[in-house]
Amino acid sequence: MRTIPGGLQAHLDGEATTLCHAWRVTRRDGVVMGFTDHDRDLSFGGLAYLAASGFEASETEDGNGLSAEGGDLAGGFSAEAIRTEDLSAGRYDGAKVEVYWVNWQNPAQRLLLRTAELGEVRREGGLFRAELRRLTHRLDQVRGRIYGHRCDAVLGDGRCGVNAAAPAFRATATVGAVLDDMRLRVSGLSGFAERFFRYGVLTFTSGAAEGLAADIEDQRKVAGGDELTFWLPVPAGVAAGDAMQVTAGCDKRFATCKAKFSNGLNFRGFPHMPGSDFTYGYADGETVHDGRPLYE
Repeated sequence: MRTIPGGLQAHLDGEATTLCHAWRVTRRDGVVMGFTDHDRDLSFGGLAYLAASGFEASETEDGNGLSAEGGDLAGGFSAEAIRTEDLSAGRYDGAKVEVYWVNWQNPAQRLLLRTAELGEVRREGGLFRAELRRLTHRLDQVRGRIYGHRCDAVLGDGRCGVNAAAPAFRATATVGAVLDDMRLRVSGLSGFAERFFRYGVLTFTSGAAEGLAADIEDQRKVAGGDELTFWLPVPAGVAAGDAMQVTAGCDKRFATCKAKFSNGLNFRGFPHMPGSDFTYGYADGETVHDGRPLYE
């Protein structure tokens, strides 16, 4: 049950109200920004909430229990508030959003309505529309281990044990050309075999996208260097000459763990688990079923 502060409750009990919404956005890189749908800037909690941002909220849903209802947040791009370059670069992905109900005549009278995360962001001309996800959406994500043929560790983590920062698995490269928003031609990977960095990670160390990372889908040798293909569009602003750090990838197979990383003892999958063909193929007219294990 939500408790409304006494001052705000007294205001609500009056004949007229002066209420607006305010949003406090905390990006994962630590940048904090404030916005409001009021026609003047507000300030409370040590943060200024901009009125010129064009922010507005859609109808939202709240339910009992652990359901993951949400809503939408819309606004316009501006140099002072939300820049299309930052949005395209993914700087707002997973940002924390706190939604307040505020008496704009007395901002000390306010109520935190909900805390959410920014989900999918869509661009519509000069506007953007962002999905607000209730924090319970995290309960839909896989937790714990997965029983399967492939390894469920992350390359370089404590369970894997491989030193992914070692020179044998990491290289410094430079963007030679931006082929399109999903492909880059780079130099500096000549000492590594084709597809060595497939499923790896690229982190930009200079340029407009400095500090941002991208997951590599594939790596191919081409004239003049290597061509990297990505699962998602590369951040906006990437240009020829930008430096990057490229870390090897792993396809999670036991054979790769042994041959590429010499790490078979730490493999976190079950490569000898019987498959579905064995599961469905045991029942026939010739097999003796006397209680003995079918697979050892």
